Amino acid sequence: MKRFKFNLEKILQIRKFKEEECKLALGQAISALNKIENEIKLTAVKKHNAASQRFLEPQETAAWEIYILRLEQEAEKLAEKAAQAELVVEEKRALYLEAQKDLKAMEKLKEKQQKVHRKEMMNYQMNEVDEITAARYNRVY
Repeated sequence: MKRFKFNLEKILQIRKFKEEECKLALGQAISALNKIENEIKLTAVKKHNAASQRFLEPQETAAWEIYILRLEQEAEKLAEKAAQAELVVEEKRALYLEAQKDLKAMEKLKEKQQKVHRKEMMNYQMNEVDEITAARYNRVY
């Protein structure tokens, strides 16, 4: 009885590898976006703290105003960076979904071929059993 051999096994392995690479790239892009979002939150906390301390030290109000202005500018830059990072995440997500779709298609093809192979082997075995039974029957009679 011959074993099942998927002729496109190399392509299946390549698609698995590509899907894994896309998954890692998506993870890295999401990580970068999360880092930027954390920086935005940290900047907001710094700005809040600076605004509350501005009134505690009246002689340094001008310095606090400059610091708050710089934090606002930094927050704007980070927001722009976050928007760009979000675009990268969406691009990587689309690539990952495409790679995943290609992999699933190849896996379904392999499953179909395995079912056909199993059916052929069952038919082959049934024919062999029928031949053996017929041969025994013919010998006895």
